[in-house]
Amino acid sequence: MKAARLYEYDPAMNVQLKIETVKAPTIMGPTDVIVKVGAAGLCRTDLHIIEGVWKDIMDQGGNLLPYIMGHENAGWVEDVGSGVTSVKPGDTVICHPHRTCGICLSCRYGDDMHCEHSLFPGLGLDGGFAEYFLTSERSLIKLNPNITPLDVAPMADAGITAYRAAKKAAKALRPGAYCVIVGVGGLGHIALQCLHEISGCRIIAVDREPAARQLCKDLGADFVLDGGPNIIEEIKQITGGGAQVVMDFVGELGVENLCWKMVRPGGELIMIGYGGKIEVPTAHLVINEINIGGSLVGNYTELVELMELNADGKVKMHYAEYSLDNINQALDDFKHRRFAGRGVIVP
Repeated sequence: MKAARLYEYDPAMNVQLKIETVKAPTIMGPTDVIVKVGAAGLCRTDLHIIEGVWKDIMDQGGNLLPYIMGHENAGWVEDVGSGVTSVKPGDTVICHPHRTCGICLSCRYGDDMHCEHSLFPGLGLDGGFAEYFLTSERSLIKLNPNITPLDVAPMADAGITAYRAAKKAAKALRPGAYCVIVGVGGLGHIALQCLHEISGCRIIAVDREPAARQLCKDLGADFVLDGGPNIIEEIKQITGGGAQVVMDFVGELGVENLCWKMVRPGGELIMIGYGGKIEVPTAHLVINEINIGGSLVGNYTELVELMELNADGKVKMHYAEYSLDNINQALDDFKHRRFAGRGVIVP
């Protein structure tokens, strides 16, 4: 099969994935499923993988490279193990990014992302930047017949990450409260739509890219700001002292140390983007009683819920499509934010 493989890490991201022919995966166990990839989303984590940010984790069992990236996958069931009963060849599916065991305490609680024995196709073992990839029955959700893999693939990670964060935010957002979304790219534009559906809050979207700001306006943000040098003052003026919730989808490049300053006393900062380092005076945390916490990828049931919102036309993924042969152009365009929304690779 054709696949795009990473051969070396490079903090400057000057390396390119190699398009080559490799052996297709095969069924190894009774719950294994081979998926014919219909679409695979590009994620900022893919950029961090290439940069070597995940190297120590990925290479714990020895040098992983070369390997196939891609952890936001949707497609059609190609083959199944002897114990698989919930899907059959030909079914259209989206894949939760984790392959989980189902028996550890985290799985029993429904916290799939914290499974003690999870495997992560695309991050630590071969993923979906290829014609086929191997996953497990527990990871699959059958799609509505009217939904195509191209329309939803990035929701396998970006979508449920944004949805989970929006659910956390909604708990603190009464009607009329303010939520700031900083960085309205592939995840942020999903969070914006989710908040419209599950919260009566007022949404302030912040992004430096004109295309992203236009998308925010199209999606109904109450205020759209360009993130200029006076952004903290602008937020405080609109909100009357700060937002009840700020969602940071950037998490680096200095943005992480602006966001906590936008939170009103008693409010909350939810970190979704990563890569930087937050430095907050402890007195500020105590006196203003603000909370700062992270939010990881959503669990299996949250992906089910998001697919229902998508099927009803309430949350849609905006994307730019690239062929597998053009994946390096897609990565470069993503790095330099030449498209709004998400990039999607189609083998």
